[in-house]
Amino acid sequence: MADIIYRKLRESDLETFIDVRITQLREEGAKEKADLKPALWDYYRRHLSDGTFVSWIALDDGRIVGTSGMSFVEKPPYFGCPSGRIGLLSSMYTDPGYRRRGIARDLLGRVVDEARAYGCGAVQITASDMGVLLYSDFGFVRNENFMQYILV
Repeated sequence: MADIIYRKLRESDLETFIDVRITQLREEGAKEKADLKPALWDYYRRHLSDGTFVSWIALDDGRIVGTSGMSFVEKPPYFGCPSGRIGLLSSMYTDPGYRRRGIARDLLGRVVDEARAYGCGAVQITASDMGVLLYSDFGFVRNENFMQYILV
């Protein structure tokens, strides 16, 4: 096995990146109610180009084995985030054959640095059961106030 190479996601990586994202959602038990590929293509193209989405990927011999993603949003400033800029972490996934090697932690550190450089005052994630330990060890704390109302 070659050394793991880390680099930013490029538009030319999107086909594989989207396949990995769908694999991640399935692994987390998401119910498939729609074909997400067209919406994912649209989202990633638009937000990669305007700088409001960034991703670092891990590659082994040119194959994506780990992914990360950070979407940047702005809300009215509040005491916990006076800038109002928030990083929404997503797409954290490591190929099962590459887990427990520090790849997810390396990717997480890189996208958190991107959020810091963007001026975010906080990073948020809805963590899978598998990811809670990673995020806790990194310094994330649970916010018991998070609620969601589904509109669709």
